[in-house]
Amino acid sequence: MTTAMTTAMTTAVLRLDSVTRVHGEGETAVQALRGVSFAAHSGELVAVMGPSGSGKSTLLTLAGGLDSPTAGTVSVEGTDLASLGAVGRARMRRTSIGYVFQDFNLIPALTAAENVALPRELDGESTRAARRLARAALEEVGIGDLADRFPDAMSGGQQQRVAIARAVVGERRLILADEPTGALDTETGEEILRLLRSRCDAGAAGVLVTHEARHAAWADRVVFLRDGVVVDETGTDQVDSLIDAGATR
Repeated sequence: MTTAMTTAMTTAVLRLDSVTRVHGEGETAVQALRGVSFAAHSGELVAVMGPSGSGKSTLLTLAGGLDSPTAGTVSVEGTDLASLGAVGRARMRRTSIGYVFQDFNLIPALTAAENVALPRELDGESTRAARRLARAALEEVGIGDLADRFPDAMSGGQQQRVAIARAVVGERRLILADEPTGALDTETGEEILRLLRSRCDAGAAGVLVTHEARHAAWADRVVFLRDGVVVDETGTDQVDSLIDAGATR
């Protein structure tokens, strides 16, 4: 960890305080998260691991303001997301929070460049400036030559890279990635993780949900979830031993 990053990590970009999320009511209620406290700091990439159903994706949707906690608070750069309302949370996602979804969430009627530029344009940036940033982001993920192609004319891996470009375009302070390399080959996946790592080294905070220990190795620390509870937290040098011991099973 660099000296600059250690200094930057004094600032918590994302903070969850005693967060619980319950889906449904009565006998059918499911507790996706149970009193989770979690933080990601400026300059830090945090990997979140755990078995299916452990609450990893729920944590990300709450962090991105796409859902609200049943109890507890979720704050981004000191602002309680619940206090912003739906419009304020949407604005924050356009400007400060980048989100890489498992299912890409690209708009079929827009080209790759238009998909990436859309958050900037919705926030009032000129079309020319937004498209320039979009093309630069597409170059950064290795598909600048596909800027004018529609999603339906792309492979799954290419669509994933468009989604990643959209998440990192502009000055994003928080980048949330839900299995961002799932549709990519090993070499391209490594390139994407290197990009996420470089954005965090430049001062963003990143949260990476992954099942792969080799992907978690790019992070500064790893948080393990099971049944909606944080059960362990460690440096990346101890990930393999904890997995062998059953921390993520």
